[in-house]
Amino acid sequence: MERELALEFVRVTEAAAVACGRWMGRGDKIAADQAAVDAMRAAFDTVSISGRVVIGEGEMDEAPMLYIGEEVGHGGPEVDIAVDPLEGTNLVAKGLPGSIAVLAIAPCGCLLHAPDMYMDKIAVGPMARGKIDINAPVTENLKAVAAALQRKVEDVTVVILDRPRHAAIIKEARDAGARIKLISDGDVSPAINAAIEGTGVHMLLGIGGAPEGVLAAAAIKCLGGDMQGRLWPESDADIERARTMGITDINKVFTLDELVKGDDVIFAATAITQGDLLNGVRYFGGGARTHSIVMRASTGTIRFVDAIHKFEKKPMLIKRA
Repeated sequence: MERELALEFVRVTEAAAVACGRWMGRGDKIAADQAAVDAMRAAFDTVSISGRVVIGEGEMDEAPMLYIGEEVGHGGPEVDIAVDPLEGTNLVAKGLPGSIAVLAIAPCGCLLHAPDMYMDKIAVGPMARGKIDINAPVTENLKAVAAALQRKVEDVTVVILDRPRHAAIIKEARDAGARIKLISDGDVSPAINAAIEGTGVHMLLGIGGAPEGVLAAAAIKCLGGDMQGRLWPESDADIERARTMGITDINKVFTLDELVKGDDVIFAATAITQGDLLNGVRYFGGGARTHSIVMRASTGTIRFVDAIHKFEKKPMLIKRA
């Protein structure tokens, strides 16, 4: 893909972030999500791609826009698209940090078509690449990552979703002496943080959404980190859903290169609420300021985009809340 497209994809995530940021703290996650979806879908119409959504808002009969299989763009390279117009709906509704508008783009067939179910994940940065094993105990992974980072386990910080299903791994990590950062929602941003030096986060562990796992894998591929994932079905329906999407071995451990094939992938995200890495949308009279990250795996380039948008100069594809 041409590098010029990277900035175009940032414009897409910016539009979604500015649109739904108006709903921060207003307690309506459905309205916030709809605003993000509407703006992101409209912004895609301005991008020179022939895109197909492989991870989106759901099946065609569940989502009117950005549904799996929908075609977007106004012509250009044929690509697969993974999107989450609002990752962290509860975070926006409650005015909490960490929500983002996010997408990943790759050539057709390069993004795992993950079913809408849970996935067990482990993710680290470049220095710990090749040192993790999702089948190993938490303690062993912590020791391996600590050794790769040339520090003690006590100096490693792990991000885990605060859920009852994670009680055992939280206890094991605590018993091993690791520092733990529990989060309420949204594990794409923490996965990115785990792969970027200086964020104070060194590992992501636990069970979250499988579609979000592919988005996180795209970012980690760009950052040179490492990740493994394994589907975590809750029912026979989940297993059947995976089979219809071509995943016959429900216990298969997906490596980073199986989650995202090749290096021709672009990842973009714009913060909606304040985060550890990116500043949330800030509004002023007649405009807004956004903070985004865009990355290309083929070159390893990471760009932070600090943008000011003047609403009277150009449409930001938003609806007033």
